Amino acid sequence: MTNSASKSKQIAEGLLGIKAVFLSPNDPFTWASGIKSPIYCDNRLTLTAPKVRDVIEHEMARVIDEKFPECDVVMGTSTAGIAHAAISAHILGKPMGYVRGSSKSHGRNNRIEGKLEKGDKVVVVEDLISTGGSSIEVVEALREAGAEVLAVISIFTYETAKADKNFQDANVEKLSLCTISELIDTAVAENYVTSEEGKVIIEWLREI
Repeated sequence: MTNSASKSKQIAEGLLGIKAVFLSPNDPFTWASGIKSPIYCDNRLTLTAPKVRDVIEHEMARVIDEKFPECDVVMGTSTAGIAHAAISAHILGKPMGYVRGSSKSHGRNNRIEGKLEKGDKVVVVEDLISTGGSSIEVVEALREAGAEVLAVISIFTYETAKADKNFQDANVEKLSLCTISELIDTAVAENYVTSEEGKVIIEWLREI
């Protein structure tokens, strides 16, 4: 098993263990949109789980360093990506900032917080990629500010076809430390769900 695969499994175990990702195919969650979902993800819980957090942030930093050594600035998405961007940037010794969902209505009306120069090469840190819509909005804001976005890196991804299309249309690379496929494999192996329940969750995500 490669180091990357080993870390993916370790992250999957951590996310399941602290219920940052919770699987409930027989009693689905209701999203704000009214959609019934067999999976719930709250990666903010990783911030209060130091051992899980440490693995995630060091793996995030390793991926940025190995795949995008030319990165000038690490930018987090607001709000869930901010802490992860800050910690991984600290490990790397790189500048960090974040992108608001919308511009402030006071002061300098900033949407991008932190120093960003035109031409800076940026890696965006996201907590979760579902359909990719909010991540692409951040990419567009950074491009409008003159930055070159190298990639969006998330802790976890649902691997939806819609996300694939959105990122392809935006011409930006996406990577994730752990995927739903890897997490389901781990969940089945450790008896969080049965193999059939895992298939139900994967099939549901394919329909989004």
